[in-house]
Amino acid sequence: MVKVTESAAHRATSATIRSVEAIRVALPLKKPMLMAGVRIETAQNVLVRIEASDGTVGWGEATSAPTMTGEFAESIVAAVGHLTPLLTGQDVGSHAMLARRCQQAIQGNGGAKSAIDMALLDLTGRRAGVPVVDLLGGALRRSVTPMWLLGNSSADADIVEAVDKAKEGFAFFKLKVGVKALAEEVESMRRFRHELGEDVLLCADANMGFGVAQAQQFIRLSSDLGLLFLEQPVRADDLPGMRSLAATGAVPICADEGIAGAREVLAHDRMCATSGINLKLMKAGGPRAAMRVAALCEALGLSITVAGKIAESSISAASTLAVACAAPNVDWGLNLTHVYLAEDVVREPLRMTDGQFTCPRGAGNGVDVDESLVERYRVR
Repeated sequence: MVKVTESAAHRATSATIRSVEAIRVALPLKKPMLMAGVRIETAQNVLVRIEASDGTVGWGEATSAPTMTGEFAESIVAAVGHLTPLLTGQDVGSHAMLARRCQQAIQGNGGAKSAIDMALLDLTGRRAGVPVVDLLGGALRRSVTPMWLLGNSSADADIVEAVDKAKEGFAFFKLKVGVKALAEEVESMRRFRHELGEDVLLCADANMGFGVAQAQQFIRLSSDLGLLFLEQPVRADDLPGMRSLAATGAVPICADEGIAGAREVLAHDRMCATSGINLKLMKAGGPRAAMRVAALCEALGLSITVAGKIAESSISAASTLAVACAAPNVDWGLNLTHVYLAEDVVREPLRMTDGQFTCPRGAGNGVDVDESLVERYRVR
């Protein structure tokens, strides 16, 4: 007779979704950051907690992103509340169907959909004893190279910070451009390359800060610096401008603000307007939707960088890392944003080892939430 272990018996039993809770938190950053002209001192995030009838809990997360997805923390909470009746009382084993039902129930609201999808995957993985990456199809790579974002007011400050981070193991940096005089920014990048060396990976992100003529000049002046890519140099809706920049071939062009899901990827590809995309889970609508976008990019021959929004906790970072390990064409690395937080909400935040983030192999998303920290940073 085959003896069924307690854990196997637990996985074999069915369970329904008992409750869905959206929890607003304000997480402190290590230092203020300037993003799209907005000074950010705390991350205004929403955690989604889904509990099954057997007591198992899955967690997801989304970040307030009015300039990216049009969502505020309050609207994410409202959208999760609107979708909750589609989930409660349903069989956890129907998680894929439930995620799809939420995708189709409302327009937009990618952050809310993403947080729910993360929580469903985490819950399912914990009950089955398998990591989320396996639920996404399995890992194509065990680890991914992360980048560190630099956006100080001076080149000196960027270099000091980069040298410090290089000592921690970072060998990939993204510089914010499109905010200072063009000649000053190019000179700063030259200094950066000289100080950090040729082996360090370097890319630039303009966040739509250039006009086409400025971007062309930037590319011409920096074409010898070995940039991995230049991200969203012009307005998101300026596909002809993106096409003209991509046509130079001097620096690969990455689309970010212009990309949400498959429709935008196809539009950029038809216009030959990009060499790759910045794939964000909350824009795509969750890990599963992001994997579908990644598969499309592979078919079209587009590169991918996978990134979080500033600044997500290790809950979202773990899901982002799972997608980065499972998705094809991740040629442009990874940007996990929990590293910018002064305090996380999990017991053991994801940590870099030898310049890489390794995909968690624990059940679910592989990180354990400390609910006392959730309560500490809860917005009431």
